[in-house]
Amino acid sequence: MGLLRYIVNRFHPLLNSAYSLSDASGERIHHMKIGDVGEKIARLRLYADGRKILYRNFRAPGGGEIDIVARDGDTLSFVEVKTRRKRETSRPLEAVNAKKQELIRRGARAWLKLLKDEDILWRFDVVEVELTDGDKPEITVIKGAF
Repeated sequence: MGLLRYIVNRFHPLLNSAYSLSDASGERIHHMKIGDVGEKIARLRLYADGRKILYRNFRAPGGGEIDIVARDGDTLSFVEVKTRRKRETSRPLEAVNAKKQELIRRGARAWLKLLKDEDILWRFDVVEVELTDGDKPEITVIKGAF
């Protein structure tokens, strides 16, 4: 691991500090804001793990979407990020249902079409980010999730 990746992994506040789920006035943070924070945390984790982030929030014609496109060695990784408050009801991965998977597949097909390289290795990954008020985020990277 390179020095910069080590520093990000060990010291970046989004990965290593307690997170507050309330704003300065004590109001709970809106779920859309939590999703944005979760995507930042996921990108930092992937970078710290050695991945190169190629694109974020890719929207393809026809409704396909990918949160993060990254390179993991010689493999292209289409990453879906799911952020939740700590185990509200189920694992974040369970929210990546068949309908969501089809949107991600559509986005991946559009991305691969842009590359014009049919021989590239690729896979679908999911990053779960679980936030508990006052604790460090729990991050799980699931390679080849579907």
